[in-house]
Amino acid sequence: MSSSDMTMDQTTEAKEEIKPWIRRLARFGYMAKGVVYILIGVLALMAALGIGGKTTGTTGMLRSLAGIPFGNMLLWIIGIGLVFYICWVLIKAIKDPKNEGTDTKGLIARTGYFISGLIYGALAWNAFKIAGNAGSSSGGSQQTMSAKLLSQPFGQWIIGAVGLIIIGYGLYELHGGITKKFLNKFRVGEMDRHEKKIASKSGTIGLAARGVVLGLIGYFFIQTAMTANPDKAKGLDGALSEVAQKPFGQWLLGLTALGLVLYGIYQITRGRFEHMSFGKRK
Repeated sequence: MSSSDMTMDQTTEAKEEIKPWIRRLARFGYMAKGVVYILIGVLALMAALGIGGKTTGTTGMLRSLAGIPFGNMLLWIIGIGLVFYICWVLIKAIKDPKNEGTDTKGLIARTGYFISGLIYGALAWNAFKIAGNAGSSSGGSQQTMSAKLLSQPFGQWIIGAVGLIIIGYGLYELHGGITKKFLNKFRVGEMDRHEKKIASKSGTIGLAARGVVLGLIGYFFIQTAMTANPDKAKGLDGALSEVAQKPFGQWLLGLTALGLVLYGIYQITRGRFEHMSFGKRK
C-alpha cells in the first residue's frame, strides 16, 4: 500500500470516529446552550427597559422559566440538550477529536473543555431539579462555595487563581469576537450570505459581551481572594447587577443583555454549522 493510500485510510478512519449521532447530539447541545443565553439576555433586557424582567443568573432564569405555561417541559428539553452538550465537550476533552494534542496549549484547551462540562453539568442538574419541583440550590450557592474554599489551606490563592482564569477566558472570548477567528469553526461554504452575516454579527457582539461579563465575574473572585469575604463572589447575576449600578447603568445593562442574546444566537448558529471532524491544529 502506498503512503498516499495509507494517509487516505487514516483520514477516513479518523473521520469515522465521530459518528453522525454524536454530531447530532453536539449540535442540539449547542442550540440548548444558545437558548439559555437568549433567555438570560431577554430577562435582563426587560429589566433594562423597565417592563417586568430582572437581572438574573442561570438558576434564576430557570426558575423564571418554570413559572410560565409549559415551562417545565421547556426545562426538561433544555436540561437534555445541555446533557448532550456536556457529552460533546467531554468527548473533546478525553478523545481529542479536534487534535488539540498533549502539549501545554493542547492540555489547557482540553482542561477547559472538562471544566466547561462540569459547569454546564451543574446547570443541567438545576434544570432537572426545578422541572421536577425538587427545588434547587439557593442563590447564595456561589458564596457558600467561596466560604468553603476560604476555610481551606491556600483557599484564597485558589479563588484568586480561579478569578484570573475566568478573566483570561473572558479576554480570549473578547479577542475571538473582535478578530472574528470564530468563523474558522464554521462550514462557511455551506452558508448563504444571510447566514454568514448572522454568524459574523452575533459572534462578534455576543463573544465581546460575554467576554466583558466573564471579566467582571473574575474580578469579583479576585476581590473575594483579597478580602477573604465570600460575599464578594458573584456569578452572572452579580455581574449584570453591577453593570446596572454604573452611570448610565440601564443603557449598559441593555447593551450587555442584547449582547448575551446575540451570543445565544451565535451558539445556535454554531450548532448548525460548526465543523465536527478531525483536523490538524493550525
